[in-house]
Amino acid sequence: MSLPMPGKRFVIGVPFGWLLLFFFLPFLILLYISFVDMGSDISPFKALWDPVAGVLHLKYENYLAIFRTEEGAPLFRTLYIDAYLRSIWYALLTAIFCLAIGYPFAYFIARSPASIRPALLLLVMLPFWTSFLLRVYAWKGLLADQGVINRFMMFLGITDGPIPMLYTNVSMLVGMTYVYLPFMVLPLYANLVKMDFRLLEAAYDLGTTPFKAFWLVTVPLSKAGIVAGFMLVFIPCVGEFVIPSLLGGPENYMIGRVVWDEMFTANDWPKATALAVVMIAIIVIPLAFYYKYAGDQAEKR
Repeated sequence: MSLPMPGKRFVIGVPFGWLLLFFFLPFLILLYISFVDMGSDISPFKALWDPVAGVLHLKYENYLAIFRTEEGAPLFRTLYIDAYLRSIWYALLTAIFCLAIGYPFAYFIARSPASIRPALLLLVMLPFWTSFLLRVYAWKGLLADQGVINRFMMFLGITDGPIPMLYTNVSMLVGMTYVYLPFMVLPLYANLVKMDFRLLEAAYDLGTTPFKAFWLVTVPLSKAGIVAGFMLVFIPCVGEFVIPSLLGGPENYMIGRVVWDEMFTANDWPKATALAVVMIAIIVIPLAFYYKYAGDQAEKR
């Protein structure tokens, strides 16, 4: 088997080098800090190896405290585990809402005339031209008790008083869905636009109903776009910090806020990095198993 040409090795090596420099190396630094015993020092960068005593000092307590429950509390129900579960739940709901809204939008763009597709895609990407923080703050003005939505409903006589919408589960999910919707639409569009729509016409000729043709033809052919969009939304939502802080209430305490509090309020960098390492493992390990399964299935076909 011949080795790839130098040019091919360079092209293949660039993304691997990028991941090594900007993901694997920072991850190793996080892993290192997570085993440090800061003591009374303010710096988390302390030596783990004692050359005089020849002992490796690893503080496993940073990880054990994540799973240690208080006496009388339910098993595996700690503040940290609850934050992990809450983060995964809200990220899953956000991904589902983005898929429900983004799939019809991406399908509409893919079926539109080629002359207007760039304009429609521009509408999807326009929010990226505005500050992320400004977009989230805009929803505070819309959802507040005296905000635009409540004032409009009271003007129409739909409600007698303001409906509490801000600092709730609804406001947080609305904000996360709005912010991450383009990450679902774009990969779905990229997948659907390459689809041969003559397959749908063939299904109609064979007597299939439009819904059945969509479910049996369009959805399976767009599976790669659905998975890509789902991952692009789900993964950053798990560690989201800004939106829950600005739009969520005290019951929406997600793991991103917990890591922030441990690092900048409690100044416990080892605990914060241990929480971050576990969060990365929760995301990366199932993702690796999925891609291995997908690769095995592709080889079988």
